[in-house]
Amino acid sequence: MAFITYIWDAFVISMVQLVYMVGIIIVIGMLLGIMEKQSQIYLTRTFGKKGILITAWIGTPIHEIGHLIQCIIWRHKVKSVKLLQTDDKNGVLGYVEHQYNPNSLYQRIGNFFIGIGPIISGIGSIILAMYLLVPQSFSTLQAQIQQSTSTGQKLDMHMLQTLAEAVLAMSKSLFTSGNFAEPTFWIFVILAISISSHIALSKPDIESSYQGLLTIFYVLILYNLVAGLVNVDTNQMIKHFLDFNAYLLAFSSLSVLFSLISLVLSFLLYKIKR
Repeated sequence: MAFITYIWDAFVISMVQLVYMVGIIIVIGMLLGIMEKQSQIYLTRTFGKKGILITAWIGTPIHEIGHLIQCIIWRHKVKSVKLLQTDDKNGVLGYVEHQYNPNSLYQRIGNFFIGIGPIISGIGSIILAMYLLVPQSFSTLQAQIQQSTSTGQKLDMHMLQTLAEAVLAMSKSLFTSGNFAEPTFWIFVILAISISSHIALSKPDIESSYQGLLTIFYVLILYNLVAGLVNVDTNQMIKHFLDFNAYLLAFSSLSVLFSLISLVLSFLLYKIKR
């Protein structure tokens, strides 16, 4: 009975750690996916199937580069890459075809990060564009990060409230009369909308991430089983994930903001046409 309890405790602890490790990025990915899907529906109804290409010229290459970089980091063999294609009869705008050694634990874990690569590259690209084109708003983002990391973030409803507050703070910082008069601001807006419109994960991306997520979970269970034998408290890991979650929330507020703007604009265009 004690052995079963020991196994069960390791399972529960591993599940909690996994949620704290990747829970926020999964929630953000789902939120972005919902907004992107609806936005593309409005664009398709307004301009036809080619309507998605309005933002794909910038967004799709950034999406695929995210996969490609993670493939290199996690030592997957890249077989072929298409950063953008406009003539695929199935509507596939780009792809990165790769393969890995199923006997390699490192490469199997890499499936998760390769799958979520577009979220990382998308958010990173928007932050870089903000830093270069609207530095004063980037300073606001830094302040938001400092505020978030000072309090930490738990995975509860407060997390969504914090995300909403971050989006509001970014909106107030970006959409000012001073910025409206700057050409660099409009360049940033175009880039950010295009990138955020293609940041969400496709079905193959999600399937790849799921495979890697299972591997990470198995590793966590093994880690907690061994830690229990040597009396190591692995719950200390959660404290480190609190700071990680705070950073992720602040950074992802940008992609959520511009995904929302893209959705609103596509809806307005659809209504105007009707």
